[in-house]
Amino acid sequence: MDRLVSDYQDYLMIERAMSRNTVASYCSDVQKFLSWAELAPEMVTPENIMDYLVLRSKLSERSQARFLSALRNFYDWLFLEGVVTENPCDRVDMPKLGRYIPSVLSVEEVGAIIDSVSTSDWTGLRDRAILEILYGCGLRVSEAVSLTVSGLYPDEGFIRVIGKGNKERLVPYCGMAMEAVQKYLEVRPQPADTKSDDLLFLNFRGTSLSRVSMFKIVKRQALLAGIRKEISPHTFRHSFATHLVENGADLRVVQEMLGHASITTTEIYTHIDSKTWQKSITDHHPRKSS
Repeated sequence: MDRLVSDYQDYLMIERAMSRNTVASYCSDVQKFLSWAELAPEMVTPENIMDYLVLRSKLSERSQARFLSALRNFYDWLFLEGVVTENPCDRVDMPKLGRYIPSVLSVEEVGAIIDSVSTSDWTGLRDRAILEILYGCGLRVSEAVSLTVSGLYPDEGFIRVIGKGNKERLVPYCGMAMEAVQKYLEVRPQPADTKSDDLLFLNFRGTSLSRVSMFKIVKRQALLAGIRKEISPHTFRHSFATHLVENGADLRVVQEMLGHASITTTEIYTHIDSKTWQKSITDHHPRKSS
């Protein structure tokens, strides 16, 4: 069983070119299900899958949908490999999902979080640079972690980013983000090894800063700034995109900058903007209920 999941993992990474995080999530979901079912994959029925979903009913519909997506993908691969003759997931209904509206910070809240960073030492300069990059360039946390010094082009006003599926894109880089990074580079610690030599953001050991560390930095600074919203590094990306759309940026330009494969994903930010003006109208409507 472990060998089968391992082969599936290789398929996702090599042939499907999925990101490491997506691969890890899919394989984890599949492994948990197979361990629970205690059946060979070809013996699994739609009823087994529905029973498992009932046991996981406390999970959100989005989490259940992710599990089904992972399992359906797994059985599609088994079909290609000739292990099964049909996909049992085809007879299991996917949970109906509402449009996901991400949490967004105001421009003032973003400023308060960034200004809460003490820049009295190199870690403070690093943390401020991270927050400026997450917001000012709209990066995913995995993209920020993997940024390289050689990928910075301040004279041209771009940074080179490696996004999902190992796809490369150029993102505009200027203003406060560029200024914060330049100040950090002046005090950036000595890399611990050749593998870390070109990485932009380093930890105390001179090696790569982890995604978890970036998450903790964001949470800590939000608390220091008095922001009580549930936020993560991705909140900065959502906020950046929302503020661009609110200020009239072309949706196609925002799509390119964020590295979205489909314009449909980017359109979520028009829904967030709609909620903003809808609330404004509702609050000031002459016929609103008391």
